[in-house]
Amino acid sequence: MENRKRMEKVRRSCGFSNGMDIDAEGTRGGLGLAWKEELKVALRSFSKNHIDDMVKEGNTDAEWRFTGFYGSLYDSNKNDSWNLLRKLGEDKTHPWLVCGDFNEIMYSFEKS
Repeated sequence: MENRKRMEKVRRSCGFSNGMDIDAEGTRGGLGLAWKEELKVALRSFSKNHIDDMVKEGNTDAEWRFTGFYGSLYDSNKNDSWNLLRKLGEDKTHPWLVCGDFNEIMYSFEKS
């Protein structure tokens, strides 16, 4: 609960009146999404690795999809992270923006 209060304080100090947080498991992870009042954001799904939302801007009828993503740090779970993203991507009904930390490359020797 302390992390949520801290995240809310940071969010508000940055000028974002709305937001949602997914708690960290242990000392790693945790997700936060923040937005200003002129956006309407509807939660679709979430996990320790993602927050998936529908976004509507201002007075328009147009909606688009936003997914905040946090990939696993561990090699043994990387496939699970990518499979989650593939599953989320099956819905192609709206424009979709995905951003976050994919943690695909952790060390310089992994680059090719």
